[in-house]
Amino acid sequence: MDWLIIAPIAGFVSIAFAIYLYFYVTKQDSGNPRMQEVSLAIKEGANAYLKRQNKTLAVFVLVIAIVLGIALRSYQMAMAYVIGSIFSALAGYFGLNVAVRANVRTSNAAGKGLNKAFPIAFYGGAVMGLSVVGLALLGISALYYMFRDPEIVLGYSLGASSLALFAKAGGGIYTKTADIGADLVGKVELSIPEDDPRNPAVIADNVGDNVGDVAGMGADLFDSYVASIAAAMIIGVTLTSVNPTYVILPLLLAAVGIFASVIGMLFVPLGLRGGNPGAALNRGTFATTIVFAVFALLIIYYLGLEIGIFYATLAGLVAGIVIGMTSDFFTSIDRTPVMKTAEAAKTGAAINILSGFSYGVISIVPPIIGISVATVAAWYLAGVHGTSFAVYGVAVSAVGMLSIVGMIISADAYGPIVDNAKGIAEQAGSGKEMIEVADKLDAAGNTAKAITKGFAIAAAALTVLALFVAYAELVNIPKVNGFYAINIIDPRVIGGLFLGAMMPPLISAMLILGVGRNAFRMVEEVRRQFKEIPGLMEGKAKPDYTRCVDIAAKGALKELVLPGVLSMIAPVVVGFVLGKEALGGFLAGSIITGIIFALFMANAGGTWDNAKKYVEAGGFGGEGSDTHKAAVVGDTVGDPFKDTAGPSLNTMITVMSLVASVFGPLIATVALFA
Repeated sequence: MDWLIIAPIAGFVSIAFAIYLYFYVTKQDSGNPRMQEVSLAIKEGANAYLKRQNKTLAVFVLVIAIVLGIALRSYQMAMAYVIGSIFSALAGYFGLNVAVRANVRTSNAAGKGLNKAFPIAFYGGAVMGLSVVGLALLGISALYYMFRDPEIVLGYSLGASSLALFAKAGGGIYTKTADIGADLVGKVELSIPEDDPRNPAVIADNVGDNVGDVAGMGADLFDSYVASIAAAMIIGVTLTSVNPTYVILPLLLAAVGIFASVIGMLFVPLGLRGGNPGAALNRGTFATTIVFAVFALLIIYYLGLEIGIFYATLAGLVAGIVIGMTSDFFTSIDRTPVMKTAEAAKTGAAINILSGFSYGVISIVPPIIGISVATVAAWYLAGVHGTSFAVYGVAVSAVGMLSIVGMIISADAYGPIVDNAKGIAEQAGSGKEMIEVADKLDAAGNTAKAITKGFAIAAAALTVLALFVAYAELVNIPKVNGFYAINIIDPRVIGGLFLGAMMPPLISAMLILGVGRNAFRMVEEVRRQFKEIPGLMEGKAKPDYTRCVDIAAKGALKELVLPGVLSMIAPVVVGFVLGKEALGGFLAGSIITGIIFALFMANAGGTWDNAKKYVEAGGFGGEGSDTHKAAVVGDTVGDPFKDTAGPSLNTMITVMSLVASVFGPLIATVALFA
C-alpha cells in the first residue's frame, strides 16, 4: 500500500468539510436591516484591507521567488515558495470570508438563545481551521509527489511563513490601531460604551478583529504547521536506511490529525449542554487530542516504526496542553491573576500595569518548563536506538502538537466571530437578552484566543527547534559523539548569539512603535469627528467610519514592511558575513528570547484585557468608574503586546530559521569567515 496517499485524501476531506460548513453557516438568517448594514461595513472593510495587503505582498513574493531561483539555481524552490505564499493567502481569505458572514448570523441567533448561536460561531471558525490544514497538507503532498525531495518543501514553508509574518504583523497593527483609538477616546475621554455606533473607530475595530485574529492567526499556524512537517521530513531522510517510511510519517500524522479534528468538532456542540461555551470548546480539544493519539499509535504500529516515536509525539501533545492551561490560568476572567490585576486598578493605571507585567513574566515559567520537558522527553523516548532517532523524536513532537491545529484554529477563529457578533448586537440596538447571550459567547472567545496564542507560541518553539536541527543537517555542522557541535567560545558564534537574541526585542519595539504611531493618527481623527460633526455625540449624526478604516489600513501596511524585511535579511547577512556556525548561534539566541518575549507579551496582554472586562462586569466600581478608566489604560498597553508583537514573534523566529535552512548550503560555501 502507498501510505502517502492518505495525506492528500485527508487534505481533500478537510476542504470538503470546510465547504459543507460554509454553506451551513451562510444559510442561517442574517438578521434585520440594521444588523446587515453593520455586518456589510465590516465585510467591506476587511476585504478591502486584505486586497490591499495582498497586492503589496504580491510584489514582495515575486522578488523573493526570483532571488531564490537565481541564488540557489533552483526553479523548484522558487515555485514552491510562490505556491506556499498563495496557499497561505487562500487559507486566510477563506477564513475571513466566512467569519464576516458568521458574525451577523451569530448575533441574530443570539436572540434565540445560546444553543442556537454557538454552533454558527464555532462552525464559522471551523471553516478557517479546516481550510488551513487542508490546503497546507495538499500543497506539501503535491510538492513531495512531484520532486520527492523534502528540501523543496522548505521553499513551500518559507513562502507560507513570510506571508504569515506580514499578515500577522499587518493585521496586528491594524486591529490595535483601531482598538486603542476607539478605547482611549470613547471609553476614557467620553465614557461611552464599547462598540457604541457613535464612535467613528468602531467599524475599524470590528474589521481589525477579522484581519488580525482570523486571517493573521490562521496564516501564523499555517506556517508553523508546514514548517514542523518540513523539518521532520528532512531529518527523516537520515533514517531512510532503517525504514523509508520515516520521511513520510510527518505527513501521515498530519493526515490523521485532520480526521481527529473533524471528529473532535462534532463533540463541541454536544458539550454545550451545561450552557458553558468555554467548556464546550475545551471538550472538543480534548476529544481531538485523544482521537489523534489513538490514530497515531495505530499508524506507527502498522508501519513497524519504533514505539519511542509515538511517545515523542505524545510529549508534544502534552506540552501543548500544559501551555494552553497556563494561558487559561493567567488570562481567564475568574482566575487570581486577572482579579488581582483588576483590583490594582483601584489605585490607578500604574499599579495595574505593573501587576499585569509581573503576572506576564511569571506566566513564562510553566510553558518554558513544559517545552524543556517535552524536548528532553522526546529526545530520550525516541532515542533509545541512537542519536538520529532522538533528533527525529524532537521534530516529531512538534508535528504531534500541530497535528490537531485544525481544531485549535477553529476555536481561535470563533473568538473574533463572537466578538463581532456582540458588537453588531450593540450597534444595532438589539435587546438586552440578545446582548447578554452575545457577551457570554464573547467571554469564552477571549479565553479561547488566549489559549490559542499560547499554543501557537509553543508550536513555534518546538518547530524552530526541529528547524534548528534541520539547519545543522543541511549545512553539515560537525558532530561530536553523535551530537551536532557548535563552539560557543568562538567569537563569531558569540556575536551570532547576541545578534540573534537582539532580534525579538527589536522587532517587538518596532511593531509596538508602529501601533503607537498609527494609533496616534486614529485618536486624532476620532477626536476631530466628535468635535467637528454636529450632533455626533447626541446620536443625531453618523460618523465617518470609512476614514478610520482607511487610516488603520494605510498605517498597517506602512509599518509592517521594515520589521518583516529585516527578519528575512538578518539571518542571511549574519550567515554570509560570520559563517554557518555563527548563524547557528544567531538562531539559538533568537529562539530563546523570541519564545520568552512572545509568551510574556501574549499572557500579560490577556491579563490586562480581562482585568478590564472584570471591572466592566461590575467589579471594583464597574463601568465608568475611575478604576475602569485605569483598567482601560492597562488594556491599551496590553493590546499591542498580545495582538501585535507577541504573536508576530513566533512567526518571526520561524521565518528566520527557514531562511537559514533554505540559504544554508549556499552560506556554507561562500561565507566571508566560514
